[in-house]
Amino acid sequence: MVTLIEPRLLKGFRDFLPPAETARRGLTEKIEATFRSFGFVPIDTPALEYAEILLGKGGGETEKQVYRFKDNGDRDVALRFDLTVPFARFVAQHQAELYFPFKRYHIGKVWRGENAQRGRYREFTQCDFDIIGSDSPAADFEILMMIRAVMLNLGVGAKVKFNHRGLFNRFLSHIGQRENSVEILRAVDKVAKLGIAETEAALAEISGDANARKILDFTGASGNHGVGETFEQTLGRITEMSGGPSPESERLAAISRFMGDALLGETGDVSFVLDPSITRGLDYYTGVVFETFLNDLPDIGSVCAGGRYDNLAGLYSKNRISGIGSAVGLDRLIAALEILDRLPGGTGSAPVAIACQKLEDSGLYQALAQRFRDAGVPCEVFLDAAESLDTKHLVKQFVLAEKKGLRWMVIPGEKPQDTFTMRDLGARKNREGLSVGEAVKIILEERQ
Repeated sequence: MVTLIEPRLLKGFRDFLPPAETARRGLTEKIEATFRSFGFVPIDTPALEYAEILLGKGGGETEKQVYRFKDNGDRDVALRFDLTVPFARFVAQHQAELYFPFKRYHIGKVWRGENAQRGRYREFTQCDFDIIGSDSPAADFEILMMIRAVMLNLGVGAKVKFNHRGLFNRFLSHIGQRENSVEILRAVDKVAKLGIAETEAALAEISGDANARKILDFTGASGNHGVGETFEQTLGRITEMSGGPSPESERLAAISRFMGDALLGETGDVSFVLDPSITRGLDYYTGVVFETFLNDLPDIGSVCAGGRYDNLAGLYSKNRISGIGSAVGLDRLIAALEILDRLPGGTGSAPVAIACQKLEDSGLYQALAQRFRDAGVPCEVFLDAAESLDTKHLVKQFVLAEKKGLRWMVIPGEKPQDTFTMRDLGARKNREGLSVGEAVKIILEERQ
């Protein structure tokens, strides 16, 4: 007797049935359309890289999460944990073939061996967009505007919180803690997860009690500052605490001016907030950093984050290339939309199907379907014939069409290329004697 293998999934990994995957693809298409509307172009990189490529600058936390192993050739390899580090390798390797500034987007799966929880998985999809080869504050601003456009196109309200890592580092130098910046940044990055008391204790262990309080004051996490502050007030406070005006504070001021000019008093569901507590945990960020939180579900965490990495490609090239980018966490965003009951329903890829009355007419059915497709209406042909031309024998095909989320079913006559009956599966009503042109008009009108 054959012993069957139990079908099961690894923890943190998922299958997607057609309705869920259709909804995911719909969101991805909207995101990709937004990227293209800003003039960004697509690239792709391998899922598997040499481990030294991925871990050269990731930091200790990243190394604990990476899927790393020896392949059959005894090479030390790893699955990519994000799309930014492979992009840095890509740029270094293809500099002569690229133009700068280079604006790219990359939508693909990444893998991290972290604790699986709501909206956080071990295999997940990122939607990255980057500008590399420009150190201009205009590049920082364009990435922020792209985040805004993505959220608006998806129909979700959000708050984009941003800060400048360089200004935070300048502040740490001002209080004599620059050498502890990596540990301090990681501690501050977890304040929302661990709370103020636990974060202060961690900071005190690194920098001492007095400096821990100063750091929390700078970030606004202590509650002494930040609440109700305007952009100008927050910028003035952190500029003073970091020792006075600097190139970093001037860059934040420039971004604020760009926002005022571009939005020109616009109000909407997506806003920008200068938040000194935003630091991002990865070591390669050097400039502006940002995280995006949904207005109606902030506790699920950031759904789009990133920042400036002024010399990430320097790990693989002697040429210094500035870059800034962000990533939409598609899976966390979908989890949030599901909780908020705002995820579009996933249906079949075609709104209309042609019933199979007689197997020998399959060629004619495909020809009829192509006429619908040529008119801009996706059309599916069913493959298994009914027992007779009587409508009652088509019930199984009607049920199948409804399961697939189809709205319309074409029931061909004796001559499929001529007129036919079209059934509205939702209303359970037939429209008889239609031509392709008439049927297409009805379908398109009902879509509006």
